[in-house]
Amino acid sequence: MAPFKLLENMMVKMRDGVHLATDIYLPTHLNQSAFPVVIERTPYNKSAHSRSEIELDGRKISRQEMAEAFTQRGFALIFQDCRGRYLSEGEFIKYVREGEDGFDTYQWIMQQPWCNGSIGSMGLSYAAHTQLAVACLNPEGLKTMVLDSGGFANSYQCGIRQGGAFELKQATWAFKQAALSPIAKNNPLIANAMTQEDIHQWFTQMPWKAGHSPIRHVPEYEDYLLEQWQAGTFNEYWQQLGIYAEGWYKTLPDIPVLFMSSWYDAYVPSTLANFQAFCALGRTAPQKLIMGSWLHGDRNITHSGDVEFGLASAFDGNVDTNWLECRLKWFEQHLKPNSPRSPQHQILFFMMGGGSGKKDEQGKMQHGGEWIYSTAYPFPESTSQKWYLQKDMRLRQSLSEPAIHRFQSDPNNPVPTIGGAITSGKPVFVGGAFDQRELPDFFGSKQNNLPLSARHDVLVYQTDILEEDITLVGEVKIKLFIDSDAPDADFTAKLIDVYPPNEDYPQGYAMNITDGILRARYRESWREPKLLKQGEIVEVTIRPFESCNIFKKGHRLRLDIAGSNFPHFDCNPNSGEPEGFASVKRIATNQIHIGAQYPSVLEIQVIPNK
Repeated sequence: MAPFKLLENMMVKMRDGVHLATDIYLPTHLNQSAFPVVIERTPYNKSAHSRSEIELDGRKISRQEMAEAFTQRGFALIFQDCRGRYLSEGEFIKYVREGEDGFDTYQWIMQQPWCNGSIGSMGLSYAAHTQLAVACLNPEGLKTMVLDSGGFANSYQCGIRQGGAFELKQATWAFKQAALSPIAKNNPLIANAMTQEDIHQWFTQMPWKAGHSPIRHVPEYEDYLLEQWQAGTFNEYWQQLGIYAEGWYKTLPDIPVLFMSSWYDAYVPSTLANFQAFCALGRTAPQKLIMGSWLHGDRNITHSGDVEFGLASAFDGNVDTNWLECRLKWFEQHLKPNSPRSPQHQILFFMMGGGSGKKDEQGKMQHGGEWIYSTAYPFPESTSQKWYLQKDMRLRQSLSEPAIHRFQSDPNNPVPTIGGAITSGKPVFVGGAFDQRELPDFFGSKQNNLPLSARHDVLVYQTDILEEDITLVGEVKIKLFIDSDAPDADFTAKLIDVYPPNEDYPQGYAMNITDGILRARYRESWREPKLLKQGEIVEVTIRPFESCNIFKKGHRLRLDIAGSNFPHFDCNPNSGEPEGFASVKRIATNQIHIGAQYPSVLEIQVIPNK
C-alpha cells in the first residue's frame, strides 16, 4: 500500500476554460483531513524525474519518493504541468501566462477540503519563475516560497536580455523544448523534421527570422522566441507579469523566502535583487539567501566547467544535510504553527578561491573556496575599490596618463564564449569557469589553443602581481569612455583571476570570474536608444553579474574588453539596424579613452581580508 493517496491528472480549470494537468499526493497516516500544501508548477513534465532532485552521490529522487517524504511530514504535495506542456491543455507561451495560471490554481487549492489554508511553493529554474509570477499577485494562502535559481526580477536585464543584447540560451532552449512539445509529440512529421535540424549550423545563420529558423516547424515556439529577440527596447513587452517582478515589488506578500542561486548561474542579479526586495524597509519576514559556486541547479557538483571548488562547495553535507531535508525543514518552519524561526536574515555565500591551482585527478584546476556568512546583503563591511585602466595596459588604483586604445569588432569573426554564467546553452555552448583559451570544445573558437588575450580584437588590462589578497563580494562595474566609427557597437567586459605558472599550467591559468555586456545604443536609456556619432566620445557602463572570489597574493586581477561574446549573446551587426532584423554587417573600429579627463575604470566591492 502506498504511503500516500494520489489524485492523478486532476484537470484544474483556468479562467479561460483551459485545464491544467495536476497530480496531488495526500498523507494517509495522519488523523486529519486538511494539510498545508506544497506545490511545484513545471514545464518539464510533472510525472518525470526533475533535474533538481539529485543527491551528492548522483542518485536521482523520483516524484514518488518526493511525495513520500513530504506526505510523511504532514504535507500535501502537488506537481502541475504548465499550460501547453505535456498533459495540460492550451498553447505554451513562455513565461507570460504563469502568473494568472498560478493564481487560478492557488484559488482552486484553497477551495479543496484537503487544504488547511496554507500554501508553500518550490521549484528550480522555470519552476522558480512560475512561483514569483504568482507571488506578484499576492494570492490568498501563500505563506512561503523556495526559489531555486530563478524568478525574474527584470528579464530585460537578466535571463532573456542583458545590457541590451539578447541571450542566445533562449534559442537553444526553444529548439530543445519545441522538439518535446505536444505538437511535435503528436505529429511524427514534425518530430522527424526537428531531428533533422542542425542547431550548430543554424547558429551561423543569425539573426533568425519567421520561417527561417530551426523551430519553424513549431510556430508557437518560433513566435515567442522572435518576439523576445526583436523587442530591443524596454517596452511594454518587458513589463508583463511573469518576467518583471520589479513592477510588482511593492505588492509582494511579506512572507519568508528561501533564495538559492550560484555564481555561474544565469540568474545571479535576479536572485540578489529579489532577495533585497523581500528584505525591504517595512517588511518583517526573515529571508534566507544561499549562493554557491555551481552551474545552474547543480548544487552537488563541485566543479563548474574545468574548475574544481572542492567537496566543501557541495550543498549536501555543508549547507544542510541535503536539499530535500533543507526544504522540508523550511516548510515545517513556515507552514506549520508554533515552529521556531530565525529572527534575522541569513546569507551564505561560497567564496571561491584559495586553492592550489594545480590539476586534480580528474584534470580540473583546483580553485577551492569556503562558505562565508552574513545577515545582510550587501555585506555591511564591504567597500568600493577602483582600478583605473592604464596607458601601459595595467590596472592601477591611480589615474593614468592620457591614452587611446583601439580594437575592432567584426560580427563575422566574433570573440567566442569561453564559459560564464550560462544555462540551457547545450549543445552549442556551456557555462562555468575555464582557462580562457580557444580550444576545440568551444563553438566559434579558432581551435588553436591560443589564449583569448592573443586576439587582436580583445584589449587586456591587468594588475601587477598582487602583494596581498583581494576579496570580491558583490557588485562589479566597468565604466568606459568610448567612441566608434559605427552607429552601434557592443562592449563586453570579463573579470579574470590569473594564476601564476606552475607545473600543470606552465603558462598560468586565466579563470573567468564574471562578465557582462552593453549595447552602446542603450547607454543612456533602455527605452529610447541613441545611435553613436563618429568621433563623439561617450560614457558606457557595463555591469557584469555579481560574484564572490578571493584573488590571492601572487595572482593578477585582469579585465578583458572586447566587442562580442558569442554565442552567449547575439552579435551586434554594428549597423544600427533594428534588433533582430539586421541585413548588413560591418566591422566597427572602437576606441577606449583613458586618463584624468576620461577615467575608464573597473570598480568592485570588496571586504577586508581575514
